[in-house]
Amino acid sequence: HASLLPKYRGAAPIQWSLIRGEAVTGVTTMRIDVGLDTGDTLMKREVAIQDDDTAETLGARLSQLGADLMIETLRRLERGDLTAQPQDHSQATLAPILKKEDGRIDWNLPAVDIWNRIRGLRPWPGAYTNFRGKNLHIWSASRPVADETMLLEPGTLVAERARLRVVCGHGTLLEPKEIQLEGRKRLATRDFLNGVKIADGEKVE
Repeated sequence: HASLLPKYRGAAPIQWSLIRGEAVTGVTTMRIDVGLDTGDTLMKREVAIQDDDTAETLGARLSQLGADLMIETLRRLERGDLTAQPQDHSQATLAPILKKEDGRIDWNLPAVDIWNRIRGLRPWPGAYTNFRGKNLHIWSASRPVADETMLLEPGTLVAERARLRVVCGHGTLLEPKEIQLEGRKRLATRDFLNGVKIADGEKVE
């Protein structure tokens, strides 16, 4: 299972570990029972989550880690030197299957929470918002700087030269790096701004 059980039981553990801003995740081998990822655990391996990780990149790393761990688990079971351990169910968290609507950005959230969602929801369902009546997909963004804030309403766009920032909850700022307007190709934000003039006070929602 692609989490450190009992955390993130369910269909989308990789995505939810990113969405929730975890610094560490991993893989677990376990015995299957009738519950949802509730069986006794056998072995675990941890891996650090990087700032540039998405569900795609983290999933690829966990896949390789999991394959190696499965081989080691089977060998130890064959030798008889591995004992299963019951999970602490009081520490369990859930990772439910994602829905399309999970991708809609709530700009009232702090910027770091939105940044985590962008990473966790890539490639599907993706993080998106509404810009001039069209869907705007945000593919990537810079890690928010904690002490950068603006006293503007959430969703307000601030364009300066080749830089675009969006005001989020508590005045925090998110800087998209790659975006895609509905019906157009995916672009670096600086290239997007070459063709779109942002009005003062204009918002996404």
